Amino acid sequence: MNNKKRIGVLALQGAFGEHITSLKKLKVEALAIRSAQDLMSLDGLIIPGGESTTIGRLMVHYGFVEALRELSQNGFPIFGTCAGMILLAKSVLALDVETIGAMDIKVRRNVFGRQVDSFEASLSVSALGEAPFPAVFIRAPIIIQAEPGVEILACLPDGTPVAARQRNLLVSAFHPELTSDLRFHAYFVDIVSQGG
Repeated sequence: MNNKKRIGVLALQGAFGEHITSLKKLKVEALAIRSAQDLMSLDGLIIPGGESTTIGRLMVHYGFVEALRELSQNGFPIFGTCAGMILLAKSVLALDVETIGAMDIKVRRNVFGRQVDSFEASLSVSALGEAPFPAVFIRAPIIIQAEPGVEILACLPDGTPVAARQRNLLVSAFHPELTSDLRFHAYFVDIVSQGG
């Protein structure tokens, strides 16, 4: 019997290739997903960073929003990074596309300015161990409100939440796929392995 997990990466727009590379380094079967029908063969999904409005519109057009809303309610593991975090949130300030709305967080987009204002921060993430995580922020959102049941995993030095988990759902405002540190992907693989 093959217990190898199949994790998809939404490949409509954005940094999906880097996520696939990170998963393959962890010896996980990683697939580029472009059709909502392909979700049925997966054990988990990553929604990558990119342009949240563009990805959101494409997700609506290709039938992903309803499918992922239903799957997420049934314990299907989803990891949203940057734009993916925005699209998983129940509430987003100043976004004119429908989101999956699965995670009990409120998010503000593009808090740190334009792409030229990108930065890296060493974050303490106790769920990943003692060593700080090198988080890359590019036109990043932040969590401005989290309901009970949402576990904040990481904050900036000023206390701003930038990563969280709610049962089978994991989000980060930053891009773990742009570092050589595989711990965030490994953490998601563990969530998938535990069935959410």
